[in-house]
Amino acid sequence: MTEADRALLTRLFDAAIAAVDPARALAGHLPDRPRGRTVVIGAGKGAAQLGAAFEDLWGDPVEGVIVTRAGYGCATRHLKVIEAAHPVPDEAGMAAGEALLDAVAGLTADDLVVALITGGGSALLPAPPTGFGLADEQALNRALLSSGAPISAMNAVRKHFSRIKGGRLALAASPARVVTLIVSDVPGDDPAQVASGPTVPDDTGPEAAMAAIEAYGIDLPAHMTAHIAATPGPTPQDPAFAHNSVTVIASAAHALEAAADLARAEGLPAAILSDAIEGEAREVARVHAAIAREVATRNRPFARPVVILSGGETSVTVKGKGRGGRNTEFLLSLARGIEGVEGIAALAADTDGIDGSEDNAGAFADGTTVARLREMGHDPAALLAANDAWSAFAALDDLFSPGPTGTNVNDFRALLIR
Repeated sequence: MTEADRALLTRLFDAAIAAVDPARALAGHLPDRPRGRTVVIGAGKGAAQLGAAFEDLWGDPVEGVIVTRAGYGCATRHLKVIEAAHPVPDEAGMAAGEALLDAVAGLTADDLVVALITGGGSALLPAPPTGFGLADEQALNRALLSSGAPISAMNAVRKHFSRIKGGRLALAASPARVVTLIVSDVPGDDPAQVASGPTVPDDTGPEAAMAAIEAYGIDLPAHMTAHIAATPGPTPQDPAFAHNSVTVIASAAHALEAAADLARAEGLPAAILSDAIEGEAREVARVHAAIAREVATRNRPFARPVVILSGGETSVTVKGKGRGGRNTEFLLSLARGIEGVEGIAALAADTDGIDGSEDNAGAFADGTTVARLREMGHDPAALLAANDAWSAFAALDDLFSPGPTGTNVNDFRALLIR
């Protein structure tokens, strides 16, 4: 890959991130001021930055609590920021969940609760039902993460094993008005899915959770599945939610459109496949590779040159013991699919700046990636089978590591075809 192509792909990512910057996203979405208190609650990988932006835009008085991933915090004047583990919950997350419930306790109809919700909040809000503990929450998240289930299925389960998720946090704030402002990281931008909807109820009952457990072979202890099966959640029809509002203020669509605009400004046509792609990362990559090959070799369905963009949230069914995340796994599979094809350069990265549990957001790949791995003595197919894509791109020095971005609209994929 040329340095020029790598630089262009990086600029496309930067443009996507700038489009979903917290301060920009919040502007124009501030609620009317209440007669009583303004309490801010927040959760997610970009929640601290949203909180800081809200303080700047709102002014005083404001109070509240925000939980974010460890290393993702930022300075705030009045809001308490708690950093906790992700993707497997820890004691700090447990404390944060209780702090959020305490923050909304005892409010009145004159008070306003502003909920700033971004992706990643599900793991950051462990609040197990009475009789369960942190170990149960950790077991639940590990089982979900290794199952390969899409985010909608995982969240259907999470909502029925929580005192916060599935609208329960908003219910705890009643009779205060709750205004929820969301940076969406889920395909389709369903507000009830982001961070498992702590302030947004939906009509998915325990039947949906049990169906997901069965369909994806999610291995949970019997006492946990029994609780999930017997625990309905609040629904949107509950009068406690009648005066609340929910707005998605930023999403993958905004990010991809900004990247497409930049590509066109630099003289390159751009096409957005979808902002809501789900499925196994390696399988999604094969489809992207087929499209890229078709363009590179037959000049269809898009004419060269072109930038092809997509977003959403892929998943990985973990079978090996390697290192990496869904974006690096996507790229290693893509690299196998475009092996030997000239003129294709690709970047896949998580918009929060971290892909999986490592410190990279994603990586770069092109038609030479697989050959270069073999020259170094690595077997690309074996690395993919072991879910060890991080090691592949680390060996090639092709990891992409911008650091935490302060926002999160999930996967960003760009294929440049010269």
